[in-house]
Amino acid sequence: MEEAKRCLNCGGCSDCGECAKYCQPKAVAYGMREERIELHVGTIILATGFDPFDPKRKPEFGYGIYANVLHGLELERLCSASGPTKGEILIQGKRPKEVVFIHCVGSRDKSVGNEYCSRVCCMYTAKQAHLIRDKIPDAHITVLYMDVRAFGKGFEEFYERVQKEHVVYRKANPSEIYRKNGKLMVRGEDTLIGEPFELEADLVVLAGGLVPRKEEDFVSGLLGLEKSPDRFYAEAPGLDPIRTGVEGVFLAGCCQGPKDIPDTVAQASGAASLACALLAKGKVRSSEL
Repeated sequence: MEEAKRCLNCGGCSDCGECAKYCQPKAVAYGMREERIELHVGTIILATGFDPFDPKRKPEFGYGIYANVLHGLELERLCSASGPTKGEILIQGKRPKEVVFIHCVGSRDKSVGNEYCSRVCCMYTAKQAHLIRDKIPDAHITVLYMDVRAFGKGFEEFYERVQKEHVVYRKANPSEIYRKNGKLMVRGEDTLIGEPFELEADLVVLAGGLVPRKEEDFVSGLLGLEKSPDRFYAEAPGLDPIRTGVEGVFLAGCCQGPKDIPDTVAQASGAASLACALLAKGKVRSSEL
């Protein structure tokens, strides 16, 4: 970590080689240089993924202002045994006792232009709440949700299991996070009873959604692909979620829309199968490309 900070402070690489020395997986290749490669291919499978929503676009939640307001990905890193705290959840050197999760940050939100559901936030929040309960048994955990969409196999059962672990699910519309007497305060409206509330928190976790990658406009223009209203790649008309309007170009994963790992694997397998079937026919020509 200290070596990484030193490198970032250089401003420009001085080719000292220190990062390669400290990188245990040997992932730093100093011999690699920028090059242009031309490939002749018969099909293309787009699996360009997604970008996580930037919580700074919701300034009312204090991300980047308060050190104990984290993105879901940052908490995931803290929970990992290979993370900076070896899997121990520490906020400013202490275990948090009051933890609040906020669902749908950057999803189903007209104010940021994302009206779609990101599909993964409900369940990764449930998993992280379960991990915190396991690591900090006496923590008070509250999940503020718009709706819980536990749609996959075993998802509803896991959601019910987490509730039995004394994780409080509260249907709410959080509006603001601010600091008071050294504590974070989460202000919002309980949408079941229509009354305002405030919660104290040592840690607030923002369950950020999935958004299209910034580079997709360039790729879609290059290949002549259409976008759907949510700005992800549009599939071909009909009931096929893999084919595009351009022959020989297939979609896999979150570039077509938010989805979890099992759905991504299934779509990728289908894309590979269709690509192989097309290549088996011999040469393919497309005026679009």
